[in-house]
Amino acid sequence: MMGIQSNGEPPGAALMALYEASFAAVGPLHWWPGRTRFEVCVGAILTQNTAWRNVKRAIDNLKRARVLSPRAMRDIPQQELAQLIVPSGYYNMKAGKLKNFVNMLFDGYGGSLDRLFARDRMELREILLGVNGIGKETADSMVLYAAGKPIFVIDAYTRRILSRHGLARADADYDELRLLFEDNLPADARLFNEYHAQIVFVGHHYCKKTPQCGACPLGALLPPGGPAA
Repeated sequence: MMGIQSNGEPPGAALMALYEASFAAVGPLHWWPGRTRFEVCVGAILTQNTAWRNVKRAIDNLKRARVLSPRAMRDIPQQELAQLIVPSGYYNMKAGKLKNFVNMLFDGYGGSLDRLFARDRMELREILLGVNGIGKETADSMVLYAAGKPIFVIDAYTRRILSRHGLARADADYDELRLLFEDNLPADARLFNEYHAQIVFVGHHYCKKTPQCGACPLGALLPPGGPAA
């Protein structure tokens, strides 16, 4: 069972308190970067195990080469695609993952994101998870940020913040953490989008491996005695 704050506050109220404190401090963040839905999908794959600045360089290469579309990415030889995404790291592996994604898109949906994204959110998630190289965080990023469906994306920052605030075990699995949000907050894609953006901001700037709780907008919401984990 997941823990809740020691004052007995229900999980939904505790989660909203974290969100509201961060939002009040930093304002709206409008994450995820990407001008098109396909660009968001590509970015979700490329950001695996790398920083976003490296993903941006790879995406810029794809734009210059005019291959940032499903058909162009399907048609370019995989080796050429790999060279374009070198800045993202693991480029040969990621080129294969991109090919797997676009091949699924054409084999099952005629290359149309509209047709793919017409699926129910959990059915869409299962379809994406069936693509070799797409895991839960990547699939959920596509469902939320590209398809605009209310699913909560869990990353290392989310796990760290929740555990330090006593809202979840440090060893809770991915879907346990995802359902903590989905079962206790309104099913609103815009809320989930902005909430995850706030988590990324707080995690990057304050909730580091060595926490900076004194300056953190969430510091006042920590359990008595400081971070729980």
